[in-house]
Amino acid sequence: MSSHREAPEISKDPVADSTDTYAFVSPDRPDTVTLITNYIPLEDPAGGPNFFEFGDDVLYKINVDHTGDGHADVKYEFRFTTHVRNPNTFLYNTGPIDSITSPNFNRYQTYTVTEVRGGERKVIGRNLLSPPCNIGPRSTPSYAHLANSAIHELDGGMKVFAGQRLDGFYVDLGSIFDLADLRPFQNLHLIPSPAMHGVDSLRAFNVHSIAIQVPIRKLTRSGRRPTNPMSRDAVVGVWASALRQKGTLRTHRGVVQSGPFTQVSRLGNPLFNEVIVPMTEKDLWNTRSPAYDSAFAKYVAHPELAKLIPVLYPGVFPHLAGLKRARADLLAILLTGIPSGIIDGFQNYTGSTQADELRLNVAIKPTAHPNINGILGGDLAGFPNGRRVSDDIVTIELRAIAGATVPLVDPSYKPDGAASLVTDGVTPPGNVSYLSRFPYLDHPVSGYDVKPLSA
Repeated sequence: MSSHREAPEISKDPVADSTDTYAFVSPDRPDTVTLITNYIPLEDPAGGPNFFEFGDDVLYKINVDHTGDGHADVKYEFRFTTHVRNPNTFLYNTGPIDSITSPNFNRYQTYTVTEVRGGERKVIGRNLLSPPCNIGPRSTPSYAHLANSAIHELDGGMKVFAGQRLDGFYVDLGSIFDLADLRPFQNLHLIPSPAMHGVDSLRAFNVHSIAIQVPIRKLTRSGRRPTNPMSRDAVVGVWASALRQKGTLRTHRGVVQSGPFTQVSRLGNPLFNEVIVPMTEKDLWNTRSPAYDSAFAKYVAHPELAKLIPVLYPGVFPHLAGLKRARADLLAILLTGIPSGIIDGFQNYTGSTQADELRLNVAIKPTAHPNINGILGGDLAGFPNGRRVSDDIVTIELRAIAGATVPLVDPSYKPDGAASLVTDGVTPPGNVSYLSRFPYLDHPVSGYDVKPLSA
């Protein structure tokens, strides 16, 4: 999974568990960047009567680094407050919710957005409403209208949304965690079975998304919108984090949080903590700032999965099996960005500081018809140049780990033929869909409409 339940401790705290982070130049507003981070993995749409919501006691952050030191230069902080209109009912809604201000919306959330630049803090949104979860046609009729009414315009050309969305990530979890079985190639597995199409394990699940659309000039070091993609000012690093206060006091009125905030979750590049970091260090990684990720570079340079693939697919990856040197390609893609001179007309290099960030070159224009394979498919506007909601992350990273990206830094290396073909077999379109405008992730599937995974 991109980062669904990626570490032992955070898997016990879903409201603070970030599942995916996205950063891309907005295709319909190319003078802006859209930043999205998702929380609460594997939401069962029918999971009532206590439907999913953000944590009132969690500080959610979207962080932007434009100096390349692994520390945030711009932050957008989100704090939520839950309200109950009728405390004498167990119902989430006491009738149809025909607007986000409906009195039938019994348990609702508001939130505040704060922009932080250096030591200066500015509240840019206050008492903003989140939409309800998508319960069904009687409880939440015209859900698209409800959700769209929760897109809030902020000063300075910004937009924000916080609420339930369809999980835009797609992956065959059931096969991958079954000893890295890839259904389209499982006939070649160490424990073979007939090849078949991949199965999207997340096709029936929702998430809770925080999305903000920001003018590019507000994120760059110069305060301008760069037009030259080779300029250092054109590249920003992005990651999400969630924090909790250290102190907890239980009173007759409930739980009261106090004390300083401490980070419990973070997410930059997809699958970094999930697949790269060993189990005994996953919780530590979640508490660290990207500025100190050099401590984890050894796992990027020699990824465990690259050693397992030739063993699990005997005879299919002989070149990968013989590749013993440090993976300079993965170190660049995941920890420093790709320097100029490697891909014509492109770079997203942030400097020598090794930090797990989504690196986005904001001077690269969005493509009219994105290639879901991103840069590996010749689409410079896709991952690992930031990340769009539809990028085929699993296929891109599987191929990179299998050696397809080694020639970027070592042209003498000849990847195995299978390196450019390997995939879990799950690609859109299919069970996942997207919107053409903010917040780009589609409306959530309703609890009434959801089908069992076996259906």
